[in-house]
Amino acid sequence: MIAAVIRWSARNIFLVGLASVFIGLAGVYALKHVPLDAIPDLSDVQVIIYTEYPGQAPQVVEDQVTYPLTTSMLSVPRSRVVRGFSFFGVSFVYVVFEDGTDLYWARSRVLEYLNTAAQRLPSGITPTLGPDATGVGWVYQYIVRGNQKTLAELRTVQDWQVRYAIAKAEGVAEVASVGGFVKQYSIVVDPRRLQALGITLDKIRAALRASNRDVGGRTVELSEREFAIRGRGYVKNISDLEQIVVKNDRGVPVLLRDVARIELAPDERRGITELNGEGEVVSGIAVQRFGQNALSVIANVKDRLAEIASGLPQGVTIQAVYDRSDLINRAIETLKRTLIEESIIVALVCFVFLLHVRSAFVAIITLPLGILIAYICMYVLGLSSNIMSLGGIAIAIGAMVDAAIVMIENAHKRLERASPDQTRIEVITDAAIQVGPALFFSLLIITVSFLPIFTLEAQEGRLFKPLAYTKTFAMAAAAFLSITLVPALMTLFVRGRIVPEHRNPVNRFLIWAYRPVILVALRFKWTTIVIALAVLAASLWPAAKLGMEFMPTLNEGTLFYMPTTLPGLSITKAAELLQTQDKIIKSFPEVESVWGKAGRASTATDPAPTEMFETV
Repeated sequence: MIAAVIRWSARNIFLVGLASVFIGLAGVYALKHVPLDAIPDLSDVQVIIYTEYPGQAPQVVEDQVTYPLTTSMLSVPRSRVVRGFSFFGVSFVYVVFEDGTDLYWARSRVLEYLNTAAQRLPSGITPTLGPDATGVGWVYQYIVRGNQKTLAELRTVQDWQVRYAIAKAEGVAEVASVGGFVKQYSIVVDPRRLQALGITLDKIRAALRASNRDVGGRTVELSEREFAIRGRGYVKNISDLEQIVVKNDRGVPVLLRDVARIELAPDERRGITELNGEGEVVSGIAVQRFGQNALSVIANVKDRLAEIASGLPQGVTIQAVYDRSDLINRAIETLKRTLIEESIIVALVCFVFLLHVRSAFVAIITLPLGILIAYICMYVLGLSSNIMSLGGIAIAIGAMVDAAIVMIENAHKRLERASPDQTRIEVITDAAIQVGPALFFSLLIITVSFLPIFTLEAQEGRLFKPLAYTKTFAMAAAAFLSITLVPALMTLFVRGRIVPEHRNPVNRFLIWAYRPVILVALRFKWTTIVIALAVLAASLWPAAKLGMEFMPTLNEGTLFYMPTTLPGLSITKAAELLQTQDKIIKSFPEVESVWGKAGRASTATDPAPTEMFETV
């Protein structure tokens, strides 16, 4: 059957070429639309339930929020683990699902159970689902800077302008803010005045709630026009708060300013950010949606930032502190460079050993087409292009051209010895049929050699499966092309003057050097085997001394440093330590910038406590 395929391909060059063109175009389309990222997503399929319980201690949050939610989520279908974490004023519940579970199916199931669990929580506490993102979703981080602007003003710009603009970008699941000060009205009551006038805190709350709202009435008709009646009562400044009546004492109104002091103050902070040891800054984090193309998401974020730059307050600028697209682009450039280098080496090998330039085009054309076929398979299966998947292609590149080189060399041999009555196409076809089946099955054996990797599970499976997939796809494509495209290209390019092997000086030298070695090895067979076994045994000791790492070393150009200190650290002391640390790191001449974060950002994807520092 394989011989029939080779013979048909050699006789139908146009059809094979046309099919190759269509496959190449489909591969280019897949290449442009396969999601790109730096590393494989190693995180579990999980749904985060985020609940705020302001002002409450961790033990209260655990008893009244985290425990009821955790026990309710235990019966969610296909859930594997349920974890709960309680911090000051906030609760995180992680529902981890089995591998292969669709994230949005999992979110819908959790939401169903959450409707029932919410009834067991204290009044006014509403749990929410975290964004549809993963643990590697922080693809772009930035700071908001401005001359003559306070941290409170910059945080206002981030929360009310920049954040909403980036959230509109395609592929962004959430934009988290961290650092700066969130402005709020602070009402400091005088307990003695309250006692003297018989006013409780509940009355203060009720008066504030009733005085900070708009009310609607009916409509009135005037001069053939209709007007809506509206009572405007929203608080706009401190003066409005001061004028709120909290009690009527014998016809004399008691105002809020009579029993309390009203002022603008920052909200309680659970996270801060710092840059270069120069002081605190306001930062934002763009979180990528699950399954999106990281490179496209980052480009969309940058486009949105460029659009709103002209509308920001005077002197306010946005500066990137972490941009994963740099690493992604370097990984892509590495693959391009490897492909070009491999093509050049193949061309040189064919020319040096065969002294025939056109024969090199057979391997040079086959190589990129095999890679494009691998990308088609990746696109169909929804795999992303990352360092591990690109590494699988890079590993396979060397073996992908073996069949083409062997077929070309055999064709040259047959053409040297061909009788005058045989046509060139017949000789080339017979040469391909002679070695084609063996080459096809040898490539298939290499293809299935990575199948055991598909049995890996959990994080190791998510790390190495992309490599196994792409190497398998690339080798299978090479096996397919070796019996279809290669014979067709050989009939097209292997023509002209063929230099015999004995007239090639490189071949003569290699044969002269190799012949005595093989004769000695065959004469002393047992000695050769013993030497080989000794070398194998000697390699066991250095192999046992090699270090082990779960992740490969990445030359990202960005280092992540995450020290921790003692629990219970205040936010003020955390800011002092963070600034000192960043200043020391920035003092090294190789360091371009240092961005540090202590505590957590306003997102369900960041449960970091105050004593944990994250430095980029």
